[in-house]
Amino acid sequence: MKKLSVLFAAVIMVVSVSMAKAQKLATVDVMGVLNAMPEKKKADAEIKTFLDTKQAEIKKKADAGQAKLKLYSEEAPKKTADENKAREGELQKIQEEIAQMQEKAQKDLQGKQDVAFGPIEKKLNDAIEKVAKANGYEFIMDANSAAFVYKGGADATAAVKKELGVN
Repeated sequence: MKKLSVLFAAVIMVVSVSMAKAQKLATVDVMGVLNAMPEKKKADAEIKTFLDTKQAEIKKKADAGQAKLKLYSEEAPKKTADENKAREGELQKIQEEIAQMQEKAQKDLQGKQDVAFGPIEKKLNDAIEKVAKANGYEFIMDANSAAFVYKGGADATAAVKKELGVN
């Protein structure tokens, strides 16, 4: 355990030294920039409309299923066992259809988000890279998550691996 903490300290020192040597470090509020982009606002509205439509379709099917369930429950004592079993199967089929609709809607939503937000993400990344190069920034981090959104500086991975004696 002691060796692990010494190893961790060594890695932190190597990373700290490389960060200290970095000429410039900047941050950017990625979500703030995205939310200010008209393309993002338009894509959000399209996604919301799509989602609302799919939810309405699923709700309509679920409401129809609930109505049948209520009717079948009321009529069950007057029906034969075979009729009730057939109705039970019909209700189960409706539940399966609703589950399939939900699953398909989720997949469609993911695809629609990928198509809508892909160009926006590329445009943002291109702008960040252009600003980084124009201002000499070697690293730009997301101000909200501390994740790197641009890395132009040297990579210390190989040096750390060499120091640790690993490949």
